[in-house]
Amino acid sequence: MKKFFIALSCFIVCAGSLKAQSNFDSQEYKTSLGVKFYPGAITGKHFLNDKAAVEGLLYFNSYTTRITGLYEAHYDIQNAPGLKWYVGAGAHLGLYQHKYGGGAAIGIDGILGLDYKIKGAPLNLSLDWQPAFEFGNRYGNGFSGNWGGLSVRYVF
Repeated sequence: MKKFFIALSCFIVCAGSLKAQSNFDSQEYKTSLGVKFYPGAITGKHFLNDKAAVEGLLYFNSYTTRITGLYEAHYDIQNAPGLKWYVGAGAHLGLYQHKYGGGAAIGIDGILGLDYKIKGAPLNLSLDWQPAFEFGNRYGNGFSGNWGGLSVRYVF
């Protein structure tokens, strides 16, 4: 798992060095792809317009596989170029294995965070909290407030 994240991070950094300099100076971006830390995930974000984006997340580890889709509304922060705050909602499907039993669950998610496009680089950073409520046939259904984390994405 660690080797995968290291390889993906290296790919993102190397691919970023190939992007044209004129695109680096843009503070706005349309699409980005990268990794999210805690729990580990692949993340992709695409802006539908200046204020609305959709984000997809694929979480996985030895006990969990979870696919999440989110709709997010982004808002500028005054006097902070490239920095936005966002709020949104979505849903997920999870497959779990646990010492008390495994199973599948569906759930609803909220998200609240900060999004920063680094000026002069094809990189985007996000820090968020993603509370969720799960329904299903696994141990530990209900409210979970421990999802969220730091995302590092390559900007296309």
